[in-house]
Amino acid sequence: MKRIFYRDEKGRIRYSLKFELTTVLFFVVAGVIGIIILCNSFLMEGYYVADKHEALSEVYARIDAAAADGTLTSDSFKLTVVKASGRDNIGVIVMDQDSKTSMIYAQDQDTMIRRMWDNMLESTDEISSSMDKKAEQAEQNENSAGTDDGYRLVRTLRDRNGIRCQIVLDERTDEQYMEMWGILSDGSFCLLLTAIESIRNSSSVANHFFLYIGAFVMIVGFIVAYLIGNRITRPIRKLTEISQRMKKLDFSAKYDGDDRTEIAILGDNINELSSTLEKTISELKTANNELRRDLEHRDQVEKMQQEFISNVTHELKTPIALIQGYAEGLQDGIADDDRETRDFYTGVITDEAGKMNHMVQQMLNLTHLEFGQNEADMERFDIVQTIMNHLQSANLLARHQDVRVRVTDPHNGSQDVVVSPEGRLILPSAVAPIYVWADEFLTEEVFQNYYSNALNHVEVADQSGEKIIDIRFELKDNCVRISVFNTGKPIPEDSMPRIWEKFYKVDKARTREYGGSGVGLSIVKAIMELMHQNYGAVNYDNGVEFWFELSTNVGEDK
Repeated sequence: MKRIFYRDEKGRIRYSLKFELTTVLFFVVAGVIGIIILCNSFLMEGYYVADKHEALSEVYARIDAAAADGTLTSDSFKLTVVKASGRDNIGVIVMDQDSKTSMIYAQDQDTMIRRMWDNMLESTDEISSSMDKKAEQAEQNENSAGTDDGYRLVRTLRDRNGIRCQIVLDERTDEQYMEMWGILSDGSFCLLLTAIESIRNSSSVANHFFLYIGAFVMIVGFIVAYLIGNRITRPIRKLTEISQRMKKLDFSAKYDGDDRTEIAILGDNINELSSTLEKTISELKTANNELRRDLEHRDQVEKMQQEFISNVTHELKTPIALIQGYAEGLQDGIADDDRETRDFYTGVITDEAGKMNHMVQQMLNLTHLEFGQNEADMERFDIVQTIMNHLQSANLLARHQDVRVRVTDPHNGSQDVVVSPEGRLILPSAVAPIYVWADEFLTEEVFQNYYSNALNHVEVADQSGEKIIDIRFELKDNCVRISVFNTGKPIPEDSMPRIWEKFYKVDKARTREYGGSGVGLSIVKAIMELMHQNYGAVNYDNGVEFWFELSTNVGEDK
């Protein structure tokens, strides 16, 4: 067994950790007991007086509130006062302006009446000047009682706002009372009185009790600390012996403590181990970082390839559907007798085929942009015309789903996009041009994703019984907000933050039904962040709105 004090190999004085733990625990227990005794001696009385004052203030406030609303003499309120006064041993007396007692609850009612008159006569000059008659009656009451007042003021606790709280001493019984006196809201006089038990004697008894208990606790604590210290130091001594044989293992932490226990020896050994292996660990970390970068680069390449394939597949489905639809229309002979309609159908097919080719190139550019290899081609164009052209091209899809498309002009309100008997769109001519600065193709990509998403999720509105898609233009400071709203079910709130993630699908079954890949909104996010513009989605009770903003000034970035 080790001695309490000893010298290590370098001649430095050490002492046992067991001794340190025992000593610390002993002084902690002694300190806690001392603090309890000090608090009991110097703070207990003040706390007791404050508690009594709070109890009187609460009862007085209730009585004053009842006087204000005229329920002072009601049976229900009297029952409340009886409960409150009984709980805290408070005497209550209320006199009206004619010196008639309207309420009194006390064991010694004569004392309560006498103290009421004493406080009334000792109040402000205004009250004293109107209380001559009351003073004479008080003197008669005292003479009839046949005793001297015998009360002396000890301390005034509060004397403001017409309320006086003080401690008085009954010299006949050598007992102290706390009383609260004041004028109620209806002009009545109120006095509350409660006895203050002798707190000093109780405090002295408690201190003696704590001293005896403290001595017992310190003896028991000393024994427990000795046993615990022996239990704690045994594994630490073992770790110290093991650490002396582990100087070549991997420890990077440095010990810089100045204590004199076995932990100091363990710290010295750890410092030696860390110094020996510092160079080796540095080389291992360097090699590990290089390997991690190689793995991350490989994962990024694979992810980029997968996302590219998914994005191309998703984005090509809409133009292919348009080309197929218009081609089948020509095949069925819809436009055989109408050259203008036939030219329109073939024009849409040619236009969508060109867009498909352009789309593949732009998808490659978008993939490059996500890795910082390309930039957006910012130009000034009419966003209204761009969107109307897309609505014209996608008319077949809207007709197929029996969707009512509306365009809201910021100046002239909502207007329907009318379909002609030949299947063409008659666009609202009142929508004024709105010129923005952005990449026109990428902007059309954003709107196409919003619009196709609205077509895939639109449902019948409860109010009108129709499937409705609203296209809105909202002019703001230095920008315009374009929003696409469709009637239907709102997006679950827990899914709102994740809808912009790649491949995330709110309703996987429905997404598979219309052939979605879950990358449309992630493309929107990449494009809008590339152009440094705002975008988002808002839930409504009857549907969902997706929006994006574009600058109307040169070089305006959000």
